[in-house]
Amino acid sequence: MDTVLLSDSETDLLKAAELIKSGEIVGIPTETVYGLGADASNEEAVRKVFEAKGRPADNPLIVHLADFSQAEEFTAAIPALAYRLAERFCPGPLTMVLPKNDKIPMITSGGLDTVGIRVPSHPVMHRIIQLSGRPIAAPSANTSGYPSPTSADHVMRDMDGKIAAVVDGGSSEFGVESTVISIEGDNSVRILRPGCVTREMLAEICSEVVIDHAILHELEAGQKAASPGMKYKHYSPRADIVMVEGKLEDFIGFVGSHNGDGVYSLIFDTDRENYPYRYMTYGKDSSQQAHQLFQRLRELDDAGAKKVYVRAPSPEGVGLAVYNRLIRAAGFEVIRI
Repeated sequence: MDTVLLSDSETDLLKAAELIKSGEIVGIPTETVYGLGADASNEEAVRKVFEAKGRPADNPLIVHLADFSQAEEFTAAIPALAYRLAERFCPGPLTMVLPKNDKIPMITSGGLDTVGIRVPSHPVMHRIIQLSGRPIAAPSANTSGYPSPTSADHVMRDMDGKIAAVVDGGSSEFGVESTVISIEGDNSVRILRPGCVTREMLAEICSEVVIDHAILHELEAGQKAASPGMKYKHYSPRADIVMVEGKLEDFIGFVGSHNGDGVYSLIFDTDRENYPYRYMTYGKDSSQQAHQLFQRLRELDDAGAKKVYVRAPSPEGVGLAVYNRLIRAAGFEVIRI
């Protein structure tokens, strides 16, 4: 099919909404990354999303709503804590995993009895949800396993000819996918995927915030993924990614002993002075690293990188999200020096 590039004008947003209502797939900007938007209640439309991405069927999709009050229509129960969290973080980059009802097909939830619910803050995504009148399932709009898209150009490069349209809403604000949590008790949550709503921010509302083991480790054989981004190798460019923990001088020595054709480094902005090898930078702090990471991974492919040694970010605050994306891009290959 011919993939149409749409603007963020009201006329084009109405076109995008009509496409979704008719069962088609549209690349849509959100404040986290671009998503592949489809009617979450339409099994055939959701199947097209999995086909376009090449996504495993047991990898659940997140359902996006215009207002958290609409979650009552698609869930079987909503704990009181969820409402408190929604008051603080919705709209925004937080997804809550809740028991689903029959209005959400099993294909959307990856075969689970739960569904991730999110209220995006990006005005384009928000308006398309309103205009379509549909719950919108929207995984990242990239080929499955490749770095997530943070611009309309990224989506067109991955999805041209596979989906009906892409809406250009500019560059994504945060650059990493939403924080995904499950609610474990009256005042306790578990982070299943870290994002820009951090553990520290959640702790302002909850007495206990648990970091799931799968954030930094592979799932055990046969274990089901409760959230996107838990089970498979993700976010990885064609280049071989290796994450390296250590001081800058040790990192430089390590790269020097492994340097060669097609070898690049991904380093902090503050490392660049007198850095002796081929490199790109991805920010001076965790927020910048989150914003720039996927863009840099794609640029490294464009530069012909074959192996990339990455300076590991601090796994604190938003840095935990960056660390999580990198460790999965690296297939859990981390070298500590």
